[in-house]
Amino acid sequence: MTEQSLPSFERVRSEITRNRLRATFVVLILLSAAVVASAAGDGVSTASKEDVPNAPPTENHTVVTESGRAGTITAYQPNGEVLYYNNSRTKYFDVDPVEGDPLTVEYAATDTIHTEGDNCGEPPCARNVIERADLETGEVEVLYERYDYKENAGEWHDVDRINETHVVVADIVADQVFIVNTETEVVDWLWDAQSDFPVEGGGSYPSDWAHINDVEYIEDGQMEGRIMVSLRNQDQVVFLDQEEGLLEDWTLGSENEYDVLHEQHNPDYIPESQGGPAIVVADSENAQIKEFQREDGEWNQTWQWEDDQIQWPRDADRLPNGNTLISDTHGNRVIEVNESGDIVWEVGSSLPYEAERLETGDESEGGQSAQELGLENRTAAETSSGGGGGGGFGFSPLAFLGDLIESILPHRIYNALLFVSPVWMGSTEFAAIGVALLSGLAWAGLEIRWQLHDAGVRFRLPVYRKGSN
Repeated sequence: MTEQSLPSFERVRSEITRNRLRATFVVLILLSAAVVASAAGDGVSTASKEDVPNAPPTENHTVVTESGRAGTITAYQPNGEVLYYNNSRTKYFDVDPVEGDPLTVEYAATDTIHTEGDNCGEPPCARNVIERADLETGEVEVLYERYDYKENAGEWHDVDRINETHVVVADIVADQVFIVNTETEVVDWLWDAQSDFPVEGGGSYPSDWAHINDVEYIEDGQMEGRIMVSLRNQDQVVFLDQEEGLLEDWTLGSENEYDVLHEQHNPDYIPESQGGPAIVVADSENAQIKEFQREDGEWNQTWQWEDDQIQWPRDADRLPNGNTLISDTHGNRVIEVNESGDIVWEVGSSLPYEAERLETGDESEGGQSAQELGLENRTAAETSSGGGGGGGFGFSPLAFLGDLIESILPHRIYNALLFVSPVWMGSTEFAAIGVALLSGLAWAGLEIRWQLHDAGVRFRLPVYRKGSN
């Protein structure tokens, strides 16, 4: 064998280095794919009634609505089995029991219309409905409907019954709150958010400016007859009087004052008879459940709950037994926490919007305030499991990287990614996909460089050290 036929030491070293790098890239990509595949297999689904998981037993019926990629409404029996399921609407939002018949509910729902027709000349459009459903017979009745001209921010997220004929509606489309007679379809009263808030604030006008996502007609105490309203994009909960309009002294929060509220959902009013005035609210972008007590003309925070899984909660109700029922949208679960802050009931749900515990009244009207109950705060640090798996070492590099990505990205961006991603996606899965993509790009770049090098193509830096050839 001639000297020329023997591979040079440099050539052998080069080939070994390339093969090792290739093997490293293959391992990184396969491990990342395994993490993603494992998560996909474990994800909860509510795409059909057969896929919906059973719930643990509890004393009452529970209704859960979803408004994500698939709209569903599911009712669980006290034994945890599914009593009622419907996915015929595009999205389901607020749900309330009908007085005198707790197994009949009323709710707001939306259909998105993607085809041109008599009611939608330039799709997409939205059909917003108020419906009543008998959970035992399955019979559904449309009480009131309206067609709106857009899909994005084109829904009614909440309706609240005032009496047998009238309901108050949170109209995201027009940034208004109105009271309508569902029998005559005549609007008797209306409040326009523009009358009290500048369009320069909030979200982008007119696409999604105020995002009024909750209304509650107050039936008890000094605020009787007033309406509590959540303006998500102004980070505020306000109170309206039908004669005086906005009661500025009662406003909770302030725009961009995120340590108080950050794009909240579904505040629940607790009157004086239950230890209020108080408001328990899902502080969505802060990933916390908070309660505020009205004291000496001001709102003071008196309670906070979170754990290391909660992500974009959108509903919280104080139950008569002192527990709190929480819809954790991007945590893919509905949970009930007791007075000590421990989770005592939980059911998986793809993207829950609201949960209602029936036989406890509208919005669990018998629940007492945190101050009355003496509830203690619970933080994520107190419930942390100390790391996301990683063999026996209690450390996972992907989980660490995922947590780092979550901490760097703005809450709205991260939650937006979760909203459009499959429900099983979390920070660890985002990190795994990122590692796989970067590994693939780096591998492809190196392969191109190696091919050019072998073909005799050289790249030199445009800057040279003085005296070099």
